[in-house]
Amino acid sequence: MTIDYTDLYLDGRWVAPATNAVIPVISPSTEARIGSVPEGSDADIDAAVDAARRAFDDPAGWAHWDGKRRADALAKFAEELQARGEATANRVSSQNGMPISLARQFESGFPALLLQYYGAMVAESEDEVRPGMLGGSTVVARSPIGVVGAIVPWNVPQAITFLKIAPALAAGCTVVLKPAPETVLDAFLMAEAATAAGMPPGVLNVVPGGRELGAYLVRHPGVDKVSFTGSTGAGRSIARDCGELLRPVTLELGGKSAAIVLDDVDLAADIESFFGATLLNNGQICWLCTRVLAPAARYDEIVDIVTDLARNTTVGDPLSDTTQMGPLVSQRQRDRVESYIATGQRDGGRVTTGGGRAGEQGWFVEPTVFADVRPEHTIAREEIFGPVLSVIRYTDEDDAVAIANSSEYGLGGTVWTTDADRGARFARRIATGTVGINGYANDPTAPFGGIKSSGMGRELGPEGLSSYQNVKSIYLDVR
Repeated sequence: MTIDYTDLYLDGRWVAPATNAVIPVISPSTEARIGSVPEGSDADIDAAVDAARRAFDDPAGWAHWDGKRRADALAKFAEELQARGEATANRVSSQNGMPISLARQFESGFPALLLQYYGAMVAESEDEVRPGMLGGSTVVARSPIGVVGAIVPWNVPQAITFLKIAPALAAGCTVVLKPAPETVLDAFLMAEAATAAGMPPGVLNVVPGGRELGAYLVRHPGVDKVSFTGSTGAGRSIARDCGELLRPVTLELGGKSAAIVLDDVDLAADIESFFGATLLNNGQICWLCTRVLAPAARYDEIVDIVTDLARNTTVGDPLSDTTQMGPLVSQRQRDRVESYIATGQRDGGRVTTGGGRAGEQGWFVEPTVFADVRPEHTIAREEIFGPVLSVIRYTDEDDAVAIANSSEYGLGGTVWTTDADRGARFARRIATGTVGINGYANDPTAPFGGIKSSGMGRELGPEGLSSYQNVKSIYLDVR
């Protein structure tokens, strides 16, 4: 039985789309059609932005509610999402191949947690008053930035959606969300939750489509801020458009992060955490540490440990509780990953496990480990976005830092050691936005984002809220 929608979620209602175009949803496991939604058009974006603008400009509307009232509304939204948690996890796994055990963590639980976190933050917020150096004082007032265009990818669709809309809605903004065409059924279920929660008309609108539709949303004159997660190439294009328009933008882009294994490590003791930092979600997460930097004195040992980890990973049906790795999201993505594996072999990398397809049906690629990879090799420099790890030799700590920082990216990273203090000192030397010690986790309270070609701006934490706010100084007692 397929899941098919005929209408779009605009202005708090389900309305007919402007065209008859349809996005088919294909299972990456079976290659069968499992559903469909309308494909949004420029006219649908116009309608969504108009609805969001009316809702934002309403003098009695969402943007003018006090923080406590918005927090209460977001709490109801969180409850409705939680009620649909298992269905959301199943839809995501069915669409992009994410193992269901992971989908229950990321896609089922995380969105509601973020709504609650940011709701509590604005419920307790007050204007800041600063004493002046020239006499008097200043009130620092924060107000919602306006209509937000949010563009999300297919790899962790609901968690990334709420990295954007949870702080945006908490701040008092209204949102037009453009989900990726590969993962749309979860977005429409989220819209059903918004309806059930009684979210006001126009505050949240959902228009799915491809890159061209996203570009139209970015340039729309009714949008005040853009938040984008996706490829570095698309991010550069969006940055150019927003720069020309002087439009605020947050960009969370690609990564080629390093897992730096120090010479004192007991990697076998942290192997589950190491899997989570390197191969999670079928290798389809931007911050994954796909470059494994190993000390020369223990290189062969580390290669063997990483090889055994990949070789023993359970690959299969993403809806099975025992599956650790499912298929890639699409045939196109599988072809991309396979092309990188071939390039790695041509460049002289040695495949220690994997390298082929897993099964005859579906877009499965075996977890693959390359040894004898040099920092200048293509597979050590370009984002593959699949289950492919490169183990790179280093001579000493300075060499490890140099290799880690030679990447054009700077999003994630990990340090593996038995000495946490040593790991923390080492982490400060890595040119990246986030680093984990003996593991990696995006905590809601901590800012997340990258430097260099990994983007600009931060999500999560108080910083995630402030990116959706304008700041105004009100000078008091000025003579």
